[in-house]
Amino acid sequence: MRWVVLGLSMAAGAGRAPSALTASSLAAVVDAHYNRLQSLQARYTERYQGMGMDRSETGVLTLRKPGRMRWAYDTPAGKLFVLDGRSAISYTPGDAQATRIPAKQLDDLHSPLRFLLGHTELAKELDGLTLTLAAPGSYTLSGTPKGMAERVRSIALTVDAEGQIHGMRIEETDGSTTSFTFTDLRENIPTKDADFTFVPPPGVTVVNGTAPI
Repeated sequence: MRWVVLGLSMAAGAGRAPSALTASSLAAVVDAHYNRLQSLQARYTERYQGMGMDRSETGVLTLRKPGRMRWAYDTPAGKLFVLDGRSAISYTPGDAQATRIPAKQLDDLHSPLRFLLGHTELAKELDGLTLTLAAPGSYTLSGTPKGMAERVRSIALTVDAEGQIHGMRIEETDGSTTSFTFTDLRENIPTKDADFTFVPPPGVTVVNGTAPI
């Protein structure tokens, strides 16, 4: 949701990125990296902490421009969330209904789609953008999303010097956090339209729903 390698031990001790690298320059590298991609696949771990809950889910995320997304969950097997560019449909095996939501209602920062498909400029989307060293070869870009300060305190992206996003953490004003970790990243892989199309199992109907709060 990667270019300065030498001299990181001193930067790590100071807790800051090397002086040659700035938040705006690294953000531009991230933008360029994802703008050139047409598709992306990764294993993900999503963790939500808040409201007395601590919940984790894993699976495989597949993205394709323009605006295609598929979350295939490990458990329960068969649980899906697909976005075909117009509508998003979520379905859990055993349910009698799948829920459809207009894609435009999902245009928020709780989905890594905006960043991983290169549809944004980080330096313009995040106020107070800062850069810190996360680990040798890994950095954290963080800021407050424009227009969402009443709800989201900060969003932090873990990236490398080549601009690849390996993690995302969203902290809301109520203290809850949602984090994503991406591994086994595969870029510009072949995909089919059918990968982003939901075909209801026998007996399952698709009903209109509302966007997540």
